[in-house]
Amino acid sequence: MLVPYTGAGGMGLRCCHRFKSSTMVETRIKPYLQEAEEITRRAEQTRVFRRNQAIGLVLVAVAILIFWLFRTNPKWIFPPGWWRP
Repeated sequence: MLVPYTGAGGMGLRCCHRFKSSTMVETRIKPYLQEAEEITRRAEQTRVFRRNQAIGLVLVAVAILIFWLFRTNPKWIFPPGWWRP
């Protein structure tokens, strides 16, 4: 037997769900120095995140290349006499 959920957030309140926030947002006006410090901290976090993303993509590319090199026939990659003209 299937019983539909009828509590808060059910079918009747779905349109209002997007206005709920699961995190508390600070609404007070912050001092300039505190806000500037938060902006610089956030910029540093973003820079580190982008750097880590780039490193991760390079690692994935290297892993794919190594997998390709080990799984491919060596004669296709290095044909006889490839090191001598």
